[in-house]
Amino acid sequence: MKKSLRIIISAVYFFSLFISLSVNASPQEWQKIKRPISGEPTPIGTYSNGCIIGAKALPFNGDGYQVIRTSKNRYYGHPEMISYLQDLGKKIKSRAMPDMLVGDIAMPGGGRFLTGHASHQMGLDADIWLRMGRLSTRDAQDPAGMGLLVVDRKARKVIDSLWTRDHETLLHLAAQDYRVARIFVNPAIKVKLCETVRGDRSWLRKLRPWFGHDSHFHVRLTCPKGASYCQNQSPIPVGEGCGRELYSWFEPAKPSSTKPKKKVIPEAPILCQQVLSAPNRSEWLD
Repeated sequence: MKKSLRIIISAVYFFSLFISLSVNASPQEWQKIKRPISGEPTPIGTYSNGCIIGAKALPFNGDGYQVIRTSKNRYYGHPEMISYLQDLGKKIKSRAMPDMLVGDIAMPGGGRFLTGHASHQMGLDADIWLRMGRLSTRDAQDPAGMGLLVVDRKARKVIDSLWTRDHETLLHLAAQDYRVARIFVNPAIKVKLCETVRGDRSWLRKLRPWFGHDSHFHVRLTCPKGASYCQNQSPIPVGEGCGRELYSWFEPAKPSSTKPKKKVIPEAPILCQQVLSAPNRSEWLD
């Protein structure tokens, strides 16, 4: 009976969204949302073009973790992400490691950021900093954060004096969870792990090289079961990812004879547009 009732309520809710007038889903509109959008947890669209209904806030402090840059109001995620981060924190605490610092997850309604991220739009992405250890409340609120740069950007190598076994263990624990689709790390960090990890190396497959990510890594979860409006990214290649493709990131950029294309921001999914003009939108706006 309860399950049927939830289905009916959800159907009525989504119908009310579709019949409302559409508005332009600009980044400015998503910044205005200060509280989660009421409804069953529903990630909509893709990681870089979507939104979320029913997001949950990650408590600022928990076992083995602390949320930082809290003044930016980007600590909301799908319940699966919140559960994942709390589970990871408990694993860290059980190993007597320094607390992990959780950065941006998503805004209360997800959506496109004005600055800082192309993804993090469905509450299924989270940044975990490579600086470890709890901060003061004041420092945790600092929007600039207090990052630890572990890669020499000029030499494009990990700084051995800053890299610790805890970093490797943190990434290992983060990647082991079945909910993780991939983790973005700086190419130099991936090289470091490819060269040093012993024993089980299967988790290296989930670590994907990407620009930046030299003071934090970026965890991306798969779409939760039953999330029919959520689109997964293409599967990652087989293997550890320690071969030719990884080292291609260090090759000089090839000159191009064509002019770079102007970046076009895609139109948000229709359902996300409808969210912004829903009749009850005042519940989650300023």
